[in-house]
Amino acid sequence: MLGSTHGTFTTDLRARVVACGEQPTRVAVHGVTAVEGDTDVSGRPLHASVPELDRFFRPEVVAVVGASDAEGRPNTGITRQLLDWAGRVGARVVPVHPTRTSVFGIDCVASVGELGALGVNVDLAVLLVADPLPVIEQLAEAKVRFAVAFASGFAETGEEGAAAQERLAAAVGRSGLRLLGPNTNLNAFERFREDLDGPAVALITQSGHQGRPVFTMQELGVRLSHWAPTGNEADLETADFLSYFAHRPEVGAIACYVEGLKDGRSFLLAADQAARRGVPVVAVKVGRTEAGARMAASHTGKLTGADQVVDAAMRQFGVIRVDGLDQLQDTAALLARARKPVADGVVVYSISGGTGAHFSDLATAAGLKLPTLSQARQDELHQWIPPYLSVANPVDNGGHPVGDWRGRKIIDSILADPEVGVLICPITGPFPPMSDKLAQDLVDAAEATDKLVCVVWGSPVGTEEAYRTTLLGSSRVATFRTFGNCIGAVKAYLDHHRFTAGYRSPFDEAPRTPSPSFRKAQALMRPGHRLSEHAAKQLLRAYGIRVPREQLVTSAAAAVRAAGLVGYPVVMKASGAQLAHKTELGLVKVGLTSASQIRDTYRELTDIARYEGIDLDGVLVCQMVGRGVEMVVGVTHDSLFGPTVTVGLGGVLVEVLNDAAVRVPPFGEREARDMLGELRGRALLDGVRGAPPADVDALVEVVLRVQRMALELDGDLAELDINPLMVLPRGQGAVALDALAVCR
Repeated sequence: MLGSTHGTFTTDLRARVVACGEQPTRVAVHGVTAVEGDTDVSGRPLHASVPELDRFFRPEVVAVVGASDAEGRPNTGITRQLLDWAGRVGARVVPVHPTRTSVFGIDCVASVGELGALGVNVDLAVLLVADPLPVIEQLAEAKVRFAVAFASGFAETGEEGAAAQERLAAAVGRSGLRLLGPNTNLNAFERFREDLDGPAVALITQSGHQGRPVFTMQELGVRLSHWAPTGNEADLETADFLSYFAHRPEVGAIACYVEGLKDGRSFLLAADQAARRGVPVVAVKVGRTEAGARMAASHTGKLTGADQVVDAAMRQFGVIRVDGLDQLQDTAALLARARKPVADGVVVYSISGGTGAHFSDLATAAGLKLPTLSQARQDELHQWIPPYLSVANPVDNGGHPVGDWRGRKIIDSILADPEVGVLICPITGPFPPMSDKLAQDLVDAAEATDKLVCVVWGSPVGTEEAYRTTLLGSSRVATFRTFGNCIGAVKAYLDHHRFTAGYRSPFDEAPRTPSPSFRKAQALMRPGHRLSEHAAKQLLRAYGIRVPREQLVTSAAAAVRAAGLVGYPVVMKASGAQLAHKTELGLVKVGLTSASQIRDTYRELTDIARYEGIDLDGVLVCQMVGRGVEMVVGVTHDSLFGPTVTVGLGGVLVEVLNDAAVRVPPFGEREARDMLGELRGRALLDGVRGAPPADVDALVEVVLRVQRMALELDGDLAELDINPLMVLPRGQGAVALDALAVCR
């Protein structure tokens, strides 16, 4: 918790949330239906209903609109696949075609309208037509619950296609049915293996082909329960399936390939559902580069968003972001199947000292904890391992025992250590019979422990019996092909459980009603304009953010009087709405100690402004503030997520240092402190080279107050920069020395 002088604001926020007392009126906000009072002060929803998609994935009746059995027609192959799928899930298929009497021996109906007249209750309609729009209203009249549109030529093709997609989305919104697509495929109707058990991976992809590696993991023994190919997301989107899968009891992890997010808040609410339930979400999100962002837009017609904001938003809600499809499949498989860790220590067990050293270097660099085994444990291991080999961690056995029971004893001893939660055995290449016996001992040990056992099978061949049968045949051993994927997956596994153990949804405590500061701040807004430094500091004052003592003056004589009131020495600065970078123009003077200096400086500042053609609202005479750590705290607006809050190292070199962390409101104190932990220059706040530790509590409070401002003024404030925010020594607070605010 914050200290006594800092905790009042946070406590007041919670009290105001409890006392909001708003009437439960239904409203549609940012594409999500919510209850009024279930929105935060920015008007964004705090809760979203979990869609009921059981009848989409397991329908009783499926209508195939445009069904065909004519040889050589594309619709024929699709119809055949849908018939096979319907047979597997126990669904009845009703072909719909205007001229055919039957398709594949099944009686047709001539139109969708006839479905209702015949009293056929259709759960899912698959639209094999070029233009699905005219069919939507007919489906609604027939009370069809779900539809899939395969047709392309929509938002992925440009402005004309985007307009067509908007018309389709509007028709779907009026109809009451839910639509998958357009520009989707048959991935939802694939043949899933039913002979695999254990927790499953559910898959969401905006590109069908990109999900194929995860789908084929079934051939490696990993269970897959669902595949949602969302396409252009005119209606159903990634967030809908994410929420649904998070509540499915058979789903152990959710794997996503995301090109663009339809709505940032919807995605975060869905990720929050998964975090509350402890369901891991692993995602590839393209758009890290301009080239990737362009391709994503051309493919699905979506904005990719500022990647730094996307990255931070995912991290806030526990979404594990990976780069490659191989990482997606390996990490999702591990998280789905591994039990909760009992310890966070990792031990590397190797038949080669070089392999152990190499792997340990990479694991330590990635942030994994490799504890040194106790002397008693090392003495025990040396009963079976020669004394000249190191067993401190990594454990080098010099060659796994083949002819007797010692190998299993070694592994069991390591797993018995209370600091060890994960055992990793990198096998860089097969060396039978040693590698065969090693693989079997690892599998047997894994079956008898609740700790995680991982193996890296480095052979490029991958046809060896020890790999294909022994290792892949065990659901208790996590098997990888590369060092990097193993390390990344294990780190994600430990991080995920650490995250969920302390997770508290920020939506539960988000402010729902404006604070008393809001009215004061709103009166300062000037739509479409930038505020002067003086006005921007008044905005900060309204939210309880400390600024220096200062006065705005319009004459040299008034400046002298102000200096006497503020107290020497003083700082003098030109103040005007056009001024963004005063230092470069020589419009800031510090350390002034006499009336004559004040008069001369006033004339100098006004002369420079006149020469540069800058209109001033006056000159600020400001208190000199003691030295501390210069930080920057700011607000920007993201097209997907709305207001964002940034904190970083500040001062005149802020752009050069580029050391900042960002979060998407709402977030709590823990996230604010985590932001500081992400900074490369975090050590400056702890005090370096004899400098005292900075008042981190005060800095955290400023971040939280700026967040409140960002939420309440979302419709008014486009940008805010507090730079520098001087964070004084511990217990002395933080002072905003300069501020820039731009109104929307």
